[in-house]
Amino acid sequence: MSTIVIWVMGAILLLINIMLRTRLLRLEARLKELSNPQEQLAFLRQQAAQKDKIPAIKALRKQYPELSLIEANQLWQQI
Repeated sequence: MSTIVIWVMGAILLLINIMLRTRLLRLEARLKELSNPQEQLAFLRQQAAQKDKIPAIKALRKQYPELSLIEANQLWQQI
């Protein structure tokens, strides 16, 4: 009897996890839609004038958390 309860609870937790992950992915996608790459590039140029590459990219990702490291590096290559 207790094994069935554990399996049911596990299935419920897995379902909740999937639902939350799906929602999180949708929210991240929407945030990326709303972000302006030109604004991000201007921010990075400002940071690049004051800092080296790594601190500038870290500042960019702190300002725009929706950016991946790859995306931030691609922006760096544009300046």
